[in-house]
Amino acid sequence: MTRLFGTAGIRGPYLEKVTPELAYRVGLAVAAYVGQWGSATVGHDVRTTSPLLAQLAAAGLMAGGLDAIYLGIVPTPVLAYSVPHTRSRAGIVITASHNPPTDNGMKVFDQDGMEYTRSMEEELEDLILGEDQASLHAPWDRVGRLVQGSEVVEEYIRDLVDRASVPLPRYKPTVAIDCANGAASHVTPRVLREIGARVVSINCHADGFFPGRMPEPRPDVLRRYTESLPSLAVEALLAHDGDADRLALVLPARGFVKQDLLIALFAMEKLRERRGTIIVSVDVGLEVEEVAEKYGGRIVRAKLGKTHEKLRESPGALMAAEPWKLIDPSWGPWVDGVYQAALLVRISMMEGMPLDRLIEQLPFYPSIRMSVRLASDSDKETLYAILKERIASGLDGEPVRVLEIDGVRAEFKDRSWILVRPSGTETKLRIYAQATDRKRLLDMIEKIRRLMSEAAEESNVRIRGVEEQLNLDRTTL
Repeated sequence: MTRLFGTAGIRGPYLEKVTPELAYRVGLAVAAYVGQWGSATVGHDVRTTSPLLAQLAAAGLMAGGLDAIYLGIVPTPVLAYSVPHTRSRAGIVITASHNPPTDNGMKVFDQDGMEYTRSMEEELEDLILGEDQASLHAPWDRVGRLVQGSEVVEEYIRDLVDRASVPLPRYKPTVAIDCANGAASHVTPRVLREIGARVVSINCHADGFFPGRMPEPRPDVLRRYTESLPSLAVEALLAHDGDADRLALVLPARGFVKQDLLIALFAMEKLRERRGTIIVSVDVGLEVEEVAEKYGGRIVRAKLGKTHEKLRESPGALMAAEPWKLIDPSWGPWVDGVYQAALLVRISMMEGMPLDRLIEQLPFYPSIRMSVRLASDSDKETLYAILKERIASGLDGEPVRVLEIDGVRAEFKDRSWILVRPSGTETKLRIYAQATDRKRLLDMIEKIRRLMSEAAEESNVRIRGVEEQLNLDRTTL
């Protein structure tokens, strides 16, 4: 088990888990890990604590013998892009992504721009937490330099616009882009306009207090936009999280588009070009499977937050995705919400139809996502153990396949499935279920609720609350 790194890097409350000293130690450890020569890029999001932590991480890199290429405020995808673009040996981004403004965090990328794997993070942690920090410092004549790298953002924008532009578009969409006052505020609106879309920008002034909305683009956070979008004369809202590795889609008067449908759309676009492997996280559903079956693709499942690790095991894979996140290896081995926004606009322009019509053409199956908040970690572990045993042994009939790569996922003969996984960062269990029709799904949900209630009563598990996102249509109002 790692001690600092979670599902997506290091993340937590400032001065509790993420401290100035830790930022310096991370920079110093990265320099030692890659061999104390060459350069590393450093960038940060808009949080009030991010410039401080980024400069301390840069100081650690220099103290360890690397040149630190300082990018300033950048989306996480731009930081990842910067590593191979500058021929650096690593990259560090200071961000807490979609967490509250009180939090911060760090992610580390390798020379290809891919986020460190779990095993690499564990090795890095040994250096970060080691007692002999003095041995990691380079001597006076090998200390690194601080290099300004602000031009990298412009180069990213130019490369992405060149890649996503359509010479003879059949349609030009009109979209709103909400950057959550985050790091993409000066990037995504420009990219979409230069591709050729008509763009209305919302919450696109950088502000580390996130005054427009909380930075996580969940359905409940974006719900207030649904009725106001028609007054803006736009056909869709594209919404980022704080560091723009995520993207959500909201359609006027209809609501938040189920994330599996976006993954299915991207998979269809890739598989039309050629057959190949589509990597998805364990919680992705039947829509993507059906698209893969139709176009001759092969589905490979990965742990949530670790789809990039499967790319190393599946050379030549067409894409890797999980809800909100997309990796297109032909662009780069990093999660990129800015690229995802550009790709959506590009598909609309090439297909000659608005985004709502594209979504309507995709297969759909009803599903639910449940978040069960427990009183303690021990309650979480107890409830998970009970649910895991019951689901794997046949809560809803004998499963035809059981996957335990991330929690437990039981798949049944009629193609319905249930997944239970413990949160890696909170005292919560995540429960997902999907079926081929509403009646079957509602029956599964009732059985899950009854089982949770019985387990809580028998084992004295304290359930503090349950949040549910029920998708009986392609969108969630």
